[in-house]
Amino acid sequence: MRSTLARSRRLIAFDLPGHGDSSDAPDPNRTYTRPGLAEATVELLDQLGITEVIVVGWGLGGHVGLEMLASYPQLRGLMIIGTPPVSRDNIAQGFKAAPHMGIVSRSNLSPAEIEVLTTAIFGPSGEPFLYEAVARSDGRCRQRLFESARAGEGLDHRQTVASSPIPLAVVNGAANRLINIDYLDLLAYASLWEGQCLRLPGLGHAPFWESPEVFNPLLERFLHDVATHRPTVSRRPALLAARVE
Repeated sequence: MRSTLARSRRLIAFDLPGHGDSSDAPDPNRTYTRPGLAEATVELLDQLGITEVIVVGWGLGGHVGLEMLASYPQLRGLMIIGTPPVSRDNIAQGFKAAPHMGIVSRSNLSPAEIEVLTTAIFGPSGEPFLYEAVARSDGRCRQRLFESARAGEGLDHRQTVASSPIPLAVVNGAANRLINIDYLDLLAYASLWEGQCLRLPGLGHAPFWESPEVFNPLLERFLHDVATHRPTVSRRPALLAARVE
């Protein structure tokens, strides 16, 4: 938000319902799902009079962006970071077993659990305000998100990326301890930016936070390519292609 990107782009950042300075959702069952949060995002953009947008989504934000691919025609491009496009019937395939996985869906977290969760996400780059942000979040959101995902609510994100023509950038830190980034290379993509899932050496789950000097130029390049309609690549897994042949 303070980089050179802000000189040429309108940057919009907001707190999802139940997070930061936003109020908790008045109807948690409706809002605290991937489709519900996508609906809230679209409502915000409509209120701001946005006619076209490129979404940069990290973690849950990436899942929200994937939900928007099929339902928001103003979406021109999507970059996902730390977000595996998983199928409805095998969510776990996109993630690694990690110490925080047993607590991430709990509605109430102890101070020790908040520390475990925040450290798992940010590693040594965590700062006090990030721990405070985790502590503030509405625990009903964590619980409801996992309940709704297990119930199959929302799009099948694996199928979505295989069929959506909207430019999609898939970016991760190569040292991500939470996401199974090898899984991402096995997926089919209808419109994959630069024809590959990008791995940033030495960075973890939050590469934009850990090393903005590496991440920001990458984002600028993606924004430029979307704006100039540079062609993206339809890519199928090499293993799948070999079987077909």
